[in-house]
Amino acid sequence: MTRVLAVGAHPDDIELGCGGTLLRARRDGAEVTMLVLTDGRLGPGDPGLRAREQRQAAEYLGADLVDGGFRDGELVHGPALVDRIGQVLADVRPDLVLTHAPADSHQDHRAAADATVAAARALSSVLHYESPSTLEFQPTVFGDVTGLLPDKLTLLRHHVSQVIGASRVDLEALSAQARFRGFQARVTEAEGFSVTRALLSVRSLAIPQPRRTAGSEGRV
Repeated sequence: MTRVLAVGAHPDDIELGCGGTLLRARRDGAEVTMLVLTDGRLGPGDPGLRAREQRQAAEYLGADLVDGGFRDGELVHGPALVDRIGQVLADVRPDLVLTHAPADSHQDHRAAADATVAAARALSSVLHYESPSTLEFQPTVFGDVTGLLPDKLTLLRHHVSQVIGASRVDLEALSAQARFRGFQARVTEAEGFSVTRALLSVRSLAIPQPRRTAGSEGRV
């Protein structure tokens, strides 16, 4: 069974960046684990509320949830953070790791990205998702989330403190972004990822079969 680990600095980061892809992974039978590194205390809502919202979102997704144990605004790319992510990697043994894009205006996002790359240095597939604070992002890999956008928005609505009465999560903008990434990926809706490493498995690709025409039987 495929195992996916998504790493986010704050509650709701993972859902924003790759919620649709994780929903697709769960529907395809993958095990999904979410590692949320901080308590989100600097955003709207107190840490207790943010934790409850994150648990509800994880339950909706059908994912295991791991608390990183750090304070919002205090992530530093160093031994403590790398070791904590490494502990979760050892427990989960993921086939795919998803985390923040390195070029980001939020210091916690940058630290999470750098520390995840360091902790996952022995793994074959590490991808980066975008967030509203991402500065530079040129996706080269896309997750097809066609038909899953309503579920992604429902997933995000579990983070009520960020969606209602706050400007942190703009659901209309996320819908437009999914359509734009879909246009880039030649599908209807998509999420984009940049790559540190990606192991290509030909078995995972849908190989189109040649179209048969009348009288073509037996031709090579």
